[in-house]
Amino acid sequence: MFRIHRTCRKPLAAAAALVAVILLCLEAPVARAADTFTIDVAHSNVSFSVRHFFSKVPGRFGKYEGAIVYDAEDLSKSSVNVTIDTASINTDVPDRDKHLKSPDFFDVEKFPKITFLSMKVKPLGKNKAQVEGTLTIKGVSKPVTLDVEVFGTGPDAWGNTRGGFEGRAKINRQDFGVAWNKVLEGGGTVLGDDVEIVLNVEAVRQAPKPAEPPAK
Repeated sequence: MFRIHRTCRKPLAAAAALVAVILLCLEAPVARAADTFTIDVAHSNVSFSVRHFFSKVPGRFGKYEGAIVYDAEDLSKSSVNVTIDTASINTDVPDRDKHLKSPDFFDVEKFPKITFLSMKVKPLGKNKAQVEGTLTIKGVSKPVTLDVEVFGTGPDAWGNTRGGFEGRAKINRQDFGVAWNKVLEGGGTVLGDDVEIVLNVEAVRQAPKPAEPPAK
């Protein structure tokens, strides 16, 4: 009967252990990086509402761009950044829109952009989170928290992966220097100070960049 010499057993055992480690590494799941989604403006909506006398008047912005870094496994590793063109404000009343673009409100010639940049994401379950970030309007930057819900991600009809997100926040416009108002004779004001903001976003996942070839 063929026998392995005792001196050969240790190298063989070491080789077998090495093979086992390699197999375990091959079978281990590869950590997936967070996906980057860009906002599809054609299927999204950035809107707001503010009290006018005794009712709320809605408005929206038509031009904006942004990216969402979404980590489905760990929402705390996600992030958001959005840039809005202030001149694209639209309340369906041309004279009112002209006033909103003036220095009384957004002063769009001097401050053409509104920006939001997230600083921290606090998960509140699988599909909800609070996104703490910095909102800048008229050159004034203030901390703002968005209540965010992730509606889901999946394939579309064109071979892309899309995601649905909704963010809500309430701000005081006076904090950002959007201060115009008029006092009524019987008391009160024409406009309220609280502005409710809603971002309904559909975004398209970007293809990962190809790996760079190793340096020679």
